[in-house]
Amino acid sequence: MNFALILFLALAITGGIWLLDVLVLKRGRDKDAKEPLLVEYAKSFFPVILVVFALRSFLVEPFKIPSGSMMPTLLIGDFILVNKYTYGIRLPVINKKIAQVNNPERGDVMVFRYPADPSLDYIKRVIGVPGDMVEYRDKKLTINGKPVPAASSGTYSYVGNGLNYITATVYDERLNGVGHTMMTESDKPSVYPSQVVDFPNRENCSYNAEGEGFACKVPEGQYFMMGDNRDASNDSRYWGFVPDRNIVGKAFFIWMNFDDLGRIGTVIR
Repeated sequence: MNFALILFLALAITGGIWLLDVLVLKRGRDKDAKEPLLVEYAKSFFPVILVVFALRSFLVEPFKIPSGSMMPTLLIGDFILVNKYTYGIRLPVINKKIAQVNNPERGDVMVFRYPADPSLDYIKRVIGVPGDMVEYRDKKLTINGKPVPAASSGTYSYVGNGLNYITATVYDERLNGVGHTMMTESDKPSVYPSQVVDFPNRENCSYNAEGEGFACKVPEGQYFMMGDNRDASNDSRYWGFVPDRNIVGKAFFIWMNFDDLGRIGTVIR
């Protein structure tokens, strides 16, 4: 569901009715005549819809986390806020950038439109920016030939698909000098080559047939994304790079989780 389009249509309809009344219909009514109910509703809802549309389009937009691909950073049921302007001001609905502000940096948690189906919003962590050589072999991440520091910090257990109980090793990883948590499972390969699709710029990547790892050169204007739950994430390893035009914004805050109220107010890093 394209909620931005629905809001825009509601804004256009209520504003159109209000404007039609001011320019045409009002002139044909007696001065003391009551406004038609449709006009009354349009005048009441238009300012509210306008404020919501402006806030959601240019400032912050709420999202709900639907999967465990970003655990342990983000959990299923987290309601998050996404900064819509930090990566540039974009026209709502068509998502066309009209003003550059900042570029995504390695380590940012970013919401974007899934390249294979832009009607779907995905959330992952920025691992590679334009020009980067990203390598991931034997669960070790390397960027431009430099290993990314990662220190083990314990374990994390959760119930996976099929009600399987999974225990993964948690690491404190540092990208651009900023730390975040991610986790891996020792019995899983770094990538499943059979699940890799034929994505744009696929020639920029090479995969080891045994699943030991891959290497990808990030094209200009695009980004390489991975989930923090490295072995349970459908990400750039499988469907490729995220173009700048697909960017929605930067996730920065958890404002609600009905299953774990202690997560309210958590800053996303």
